Amino acid sequence: MNPIYLTEKDYERLHSLVQVQRQNGGASAVEGLCKELKRAKVIASEEVPVDVVTMNSFVRLKDLKTGNVMEITVVYPKDADLSARKVSILAPLATAILGCKVGDEVEWPAPQGMVSYKVEEILY
Repeated sequence: MNPIYLTEKDYERLHSLVQVQRQNGGASAVEGLCKELKRAKVIASEEVPVDVVTMNSFVRLKDLKTGNVMEITVVYPKDADLSARKVSILAPLATAILGCKVGDEVEWPAPQGMVSYKVEEILY
């Protein structure tokens, strides 16, 4: 797997989120995020390439099986709002795309089987 890129601030906040979730009995909810943090390359905010998904990125994704396109913003759990397409970093989709670059393809298990998306564009 390729490394993912996270800003120092995002890494610190996400690491704290993992610790809080574990203390509150939510260890299974952060298992995927914990794995992603372990492979993260932590860099300064100003060094993050413009084509990398970070926290609060507004991203266009393409489902590789259906061709459907969706746009979401990756947010912290307190800011999640599916009606506004704001997806919590604890959701498997958000965890999977965090730190990826435009053009990367991500895959993760879902109840209906493996789901695959391509990061098409970072809109913000």
